[in-house]
Amino acid sequence: MPEALPPRTPQQAVAALLARYTPNRLLLVGACELPAIDAFLQAHPECQVAHAVPGPLPVELAAQRFDLALIVDCLEHLPKRVGLELLGGIRNLNASRLAVLVDLQACSWEETDFFALALQASERFQRDEQVLNLFTYDLLDYKQVPDWLNAKFWANPENFGKYWW
Repeated sequence: MPEALPPRTPQQAVAALLARYTPNRLLLVGACELPAIDAFLQAHPECQVAHAVPGPLPVELAAQRFDLALIVDCLEHLPKRVGLELLGGIRNLNASRLAVLVDLQACSWEETDFFALALQASERFQRDEQVLNLFTYDLLDYKQVPDWLNAKFWANPENFGKYWW
């Protein structure tokens, strides 16, 4: 059974992400500007946007922390190894939330490459023959707390939270 594609556009999906997280500091890595970001900036003029071209982050951006990082029209222009280093570095050092909009047919990436970086497949968009995939990562949603991680399952539950060794 073919997978149903959402009725909204990639721009609407990016706008929804921006509205959900309302970042004060936004990192945009990619070769194009997005109307969704322009509309968000008009509504939130206090938001600071840093833009980087596809490739390794410049030193001044690599040393900063952002509320949200958007990677759009970027991985299609990079060797896979550079793209992996870019996404892993941003995820680990620069942003707790990450969104990647990519055309998998235009690059050498597979969905499993994004899963290996702990990103989730959020949406797919199709226009004519082009299919764009939106992958997201949120550190707060990355892993649920296991049900066994509480005082009930400790060897000495009466000591839970009393002693720090």
